[in-house]
Amino acid sequence: MVRIYISLGSNIDRESNTRAGIDALRERFGELVLSSVYESEAVGFEGDAFYNMVIACDVGEDVHTTNRVLAEIEDAHGRDRSGPRFSSRTLDLDLLLYDDLVLDENGLRLPREEILKNAFVLWPLAEIAPELVHPLAGKTYGELWAAFDKSKENLAPIEFAFD
Repeated sequence: MVRIYISLGSNIDRESNTRAGIDALRERFGELVLSSVYESEAVGFEGDAFYNMVIACDVGEDVHTTNRVLAEIEDAHGRDRSGPRFSSRTLDLDLLLYDDLVLDENGLRLPREEILKNAFVLWPLAEIAPELVHPLAGKTYGELWAAFDKSKENLAPIEFAFD
């Protein structure tokens, strides 16, 4: 089994789609570790605010199968891939980490670059895995979050009742 970390985001019917995403991941992978849910402004385009979180779980599939499963879950929940890369989403599931694998092939890059660039990824990741070390930066996610320029994004945890 391999520990993976997934970024979940939604800005279309975001509460319902966040719950649906969690349910689909739980159904497919079993027990999940859930961060808090954070509200963030859209990054890279003008749009409604997102709900974002990070989820950890253990998988038995290889990295490419795991990534394909995430895309299938997105598609099953109305993900529209016809628009621009940065656009509104019903459900966005990004594989952030696959254990400590470093990979750049077939459009899949691990660890995902957004970890070090976006508070809406780093903060929830640091919340659930503060002692885990970034395989390229060589620092823990807790250390990376402590040093992160928090003035770049407007981000706040929200009350979110998990089922």
